[in-house]
Amino acid sequence: MLAKALNICLIGWLITGCVAVAHADQSGQDAVQTFSGEIMDDLCSKTKSHEQMMEQMKSMTRDPGVCTRKCVQLGAHYVLYDRQKGVVYKFENPEKAEPFAGKVVRMSGTLKKNKIKIDTIAASK
Repeated sequence: MLAKALNICLIGWLITGCVAVAHADQSGQDAVQTFSGEIMDDLCSKTKSHEQMMEQMKSMTRDPGVCTRKCVQLGAHYVLYDRQKGVVYKFENPEKAEPFAGKVVRMSGTLKKNKIKIDTIAASK
């Protein structure tokens, strides 16, 4: 009888712990975070550079901003490429990133499933 009561108590503690961990993980995703990297397009981010695209398409010139904008016009999407972490983030509100195409930026926002909802964005110096 005592063993059964202890098992029930242990199971209750385990469930409570799991719920607490799940809640903490979910609430952490809603926290505002800081990100930095280059605003580029998802085509060029696959090779981590604009070089290949600029070589293939001379109309891209040698300007990363022009390359990014032209790739987006062709159907690509704006992303943030963090070179230090080797991570590419998508955006919930890419219109905020558009003026910074090809530039290194620092931004704050919330991250959900590898998508940043941008709160603030500014070019890095």
